[in-house]
Amino acid sequence: MDAVGSFFKELLLSFIPIFVAVDAIGILPIILGLAEGMDKREQSKMLRYAVLTALGLGLGFVALGKLILSVLGISEPHFLVAGGLILLLLASRNLLIGERRETSSPADRETMGVFPIGVPLVVGPAVLTTLLVLIDRYPVAPVLLAFVVNLAAAWLILSQSARIARLLGKGGLGAASKIAMLLLAAIAVRMIHRGVVQLIESGTSLL
Repeated sequence: MDAVGSFFKELLLSFIPIFVAVDAIGILPIILGLAEGMDKREQSKMLRYAVLTALGLGLGFVALGKLILSVLGISEPHFLVAGGLILLLLASRNLLIGERRETSSPADRETMGVFPIGVPLVVGPAVLTTLLVLIDRYPVAPVLLAFVVNLAAAWLILSQSARIARLLGKGGLGAASKIAMLLLAAIAVRMIHRGVVQLIESGTSLL
């Protein structure tokens, strides 16, 4: 029972930062713009390509993340500080000036599902950085499951984008996105703090 409880705790602790980093509510206006003029079948196909692309990229980072850190000689505290700074910059840009995302639509709508929706809208720098930090802190299984569940949640939200947009309105979508970015900034500060504390305790140089 203790093992099961520990697994679900690690699953929850992994799910929350990934959910915040994905920010499916925040990208809804962009998805609505890209999907304009498409019928339901085309939108469904586009989202399917997007989620599969995001899943493949995320799994690749989960599989190779620790190996990359080992080869480069990067310790957990170093990555916590660097990753936290990246997340803090991304969140700060969104909160202060609004995040600018590439929204030009390619001619091929299947390609649009891969880029820019799958990457970098669904899985971008914030998600990849969060995944690499999580797999260095928790077992791979709960992190993987949390990532897959988050992609399923993102697909569900994005597939109902028109209904959610009507329900929340433009102001509601903006507010939800800002709240998510504020939470991401708080998570980033926590990562930086933990990394600096570990470096001080170990006597390791930041460089």
